[in-house]
Amino acid sequence: MTNFQDNAVVALHHMRNLFPATPLQKNAHLSERFGAEIYLKREDLTPVRSYKLRGAFNAMRKTMTDAPETALFVCASAGNHAQGVAFNCQHFGVTGVIFMPVTTPAQKILKTRIFGGDWVEIRLVGDYFDDTLAAAQTFCASEGGHFLAPFDDVDVIEGQACVAVEIEEQLARPPDRVVLPVGGGGLAAGVTSYFGNDVDYTFVEPKGGASLSAALVAGKPVKLDTIDTFVDGAAVACIGTKTFERLKQFDPDDVEIAPEDRICATMMEMLNIEGIVLEPAGAMSIDALDSIRDQIVGKTVVCVTSGGNFDFERLPEVKERAQRFSGVKKYFILRLPQRPGALKEFLGILGPNDDIARFEYLKKSARNFGSVLIGIETTSPDDFAVLFAKLDAAGFTYSDITNDETLAQFVI
Repeated sequence: MTNFQDNAVVALHHMRNLFPATPLQKNAHLSERFGAEIYLKREDLTPVRSYKLRGAFNAMRKTMTDAPETALFVCASAGNHAQGVAFNCQHFGVTGVIFMPVTTPAQKILKTRIFGGDWVEIRLVGDYFDDTLAAAQTFCASEGGHFLAPFDDVDVIEGQACVAVEIEEQLARPPDRVVLPVGGGGLAAGVTSYFGNDVDYTFVEPKGGASLSAALVAGKPVKLDTIDTFVDGAAVACIGTKTFERLKQFDPDDVEIAPEDRICATMMEMLNIEGIVLEPAGAMSIDALDSIRDQIVGKTVVCVTSGGNFDFERLPEVKERAQRFSGVKKYFILRLPQRPGALKEFLGILGPNDDIARFEYLKKSARNFGSVLIGIETTSPDDFAVLFAKLDAAGFTYSDITNDETLAQFVI
């Protein structure tokens, strides 16, 4: 074994004092669907419902070897990293100061406070994460604290590699392929450094934050001009320097790009069929399976479900995006004649499975025609072809705005 592998095994040994191994579960539904042995490595079932606990633990454990009683730990995070650091502060009995953006949802602040107890102070600073990060680093330098990076740190990478150690122990061998979500790259760097060339890899990034793909093409980490923060656990503008050093040998074709709406459909599928609650980043590894189905037939595949910190207030949005992706919900602007019977005529065109989910006049003062925003839910995407054909035959003027992102932000 390499030094890295040995260190990961040692880290896992110490980690057993914190929490037991997360389950490696064979999923019958996915296995049958893809003709493979599909296992889920349930990192959504750690005490803080994400793998981030591991890296933070290992970095803190190593730091405390030198000055355990005076250690002050500082981090900046609005999510899983903050909760992992807080949990470890309580475990080790050390002080932590966690900086979070002012816009952080109250639920995440509360969970972080619960995990950290009296050992953690939470400071809400900045509307944007960059401002939060700068404040945390300034404070850390002035107080002589230890800054805990969420991914770009050798000890953090080593801690995340414990996921791979557990997989090997639970399977009694390496799998044929591991499917890994990528944000800053800490998990992917750790797992690939442990398994090396013994397994194949598929990396998954959200479409709105594909920083690994950009780095592999450029040959170095590059900062994305814009990111979509919907997949908040993996929407990172720039892959880490240290993590990329361990991932740079891979080909851009090893990375699958997951559209945010498709991830929502996967989340709903896992919730409805398996009763598994996953956050968007936690569902990405499962979401990629359809794209690699030809490569995994007959293989043993492990999908790392990296987190389950899902705020159910977001469920209506996730369901909405899933329906739009699967084609069973559409929005369109209808030019409705301002005459008696026009609305009744339109309603008569609807099929037996067509349900009006939204109906709103956008322009009420027009003399001859009125613009109406209509949302229709149905049971099959094919129903819309029938509906639109009937609208055309009846002479109605309409515009499908379902996939018009700019317009949808304002009216949907």
